[in-house]
Amino acid sequence: MVRRLIDISIPLQNDVPADPPGGHPVIEYLDHQANLARMLSFFPGLKAEDLPEGQGWAVERVTLSTHNGTHLDAPWHYHPTMNRGERSATIDEIPLDWCLQPGVKLDFRHFPDGYVVTAADVEAELKRIGHELQPLNIVLVNTSAGAKFGQADYVASGCGMGYEATMYLLERGVRVTGTDGWSWDAPFVHTARKYKDTGNAALIWEGHKAGRHIGYCHIEKLHDLEQLPSTGFTVSCFPVKIERASAGWTRAVAIID
Repeated sequence: MVRRLIDISIPLQNDVPADPPGGHPVIEYLDHQANLARMLSFFPGLKAEDLPEGQGWAVERVTLSTHNGTHLDAPWHYHPTMNRGERSATIDEIPLDWCLQPGVKLDFRHFPDGYVVTAADVEAELKRIGHELQPLNIVLVNTSAGAKFGQADYVASGCGMGYEATMYLLERGVRVTGTDGWSWDAPFVHTARKYKDTGNAALIWEGHKAGRHIGYCHIEKLHDLEQLPSTGFTVSCFPVKIERASAGWTRAVAIID
């Protein structure tokens, strides 16, 4: 058996517009010389010339949100309650068996930026690829945003999953979903225009808010979903265990046997 691993995560980077202004991570790189004095301080009497080529260790200091980079959102992010009244689960409470399951890819790259995907759209795509959803399938949504990563318009790109599309998945036992867009919902700039025109607050974050009714997680800022088949792969997306947190970073990987 030949196993192929496909990295479907983005890296944490300085100066890459993967988040709205003011929301990006900050990475300070300290190389082997910058940290030499720190290393010497642990070993009294040690001199730089005693070390191979006089080099210490490299370290990075990172300031970031749990929602920077490729991350898994917990139900706590969406609302204080889930499953119509239970306290929402935080990321350290997510069942591990949710995070290693057969994957399904829905190709929605043809939808325009800001489009809100419906249950009928999901059903039509599942019919096209010939797949019947199974409980705990991890459903990944390939949008046009994936090709825009690293560009200034990434955050405003791609379609989003609406309330009814999200509930269509959850009612069939899906508990982890994912997107290569900045958000599971349509980009805020498009939703803001619709809200201004209609005054309908139910349009705001409607895909996320589905978690009030059935608790679920989704992965945001995936990458290279174009490389995946529609089915026939496994997704691994275990989150970093952060106590009481609304999300955790993940090195999401697609596994094809």
